[in-house]
Amino acid sequence: MPAFNLKIVTPHGVHYEGEAEAITVRSVTGDVSVWPNHVNLVTALGVGKASVTVNGVRRTAACASGVLSVLKNDVTVLANTFEWKEDIDLERARENLARYKEELKNAKDKKEISMAKIRIQRELTREAVKTEKE
Repeated sequence: MPAFNLKIVTPHGVHYEGEAEAITVRSVTGDVSVWPNHVNLVTALGVGKASVTVNGVRRTAACASGVLSVLKNDVTVLANTFEWKEDIDLERARENLARYKEELKNAKDKKEISMAKIRIQRELTREAVKTEKE
């Protein structure tokens, strides 16, 4: 099956490096899917579910903020966070969600409101990815 080179990197290190048949991530304007021989592209990432297909097996992850770059069959994801479904701690995500909802209630300015909303969205994504039925 045709493939492309994929590298997924966060500030915590490389989460994947190798061949893949497809990747779907949430950009700031909606979902973007990349397949072999995709047109060159650079886009900002939003917060949402990601999926990667390697050797016909699809894995899901929670991905938040960063950049997707496609250049001549080399695909790079530079993300603030990227967590494979099996690595997500559901209890921690739910605890964080409750804390960030409280932060939103107590926010005093636009910046605090914006940050709390982004954090809430990230935790809701983690929860959705972790509890998704396969």
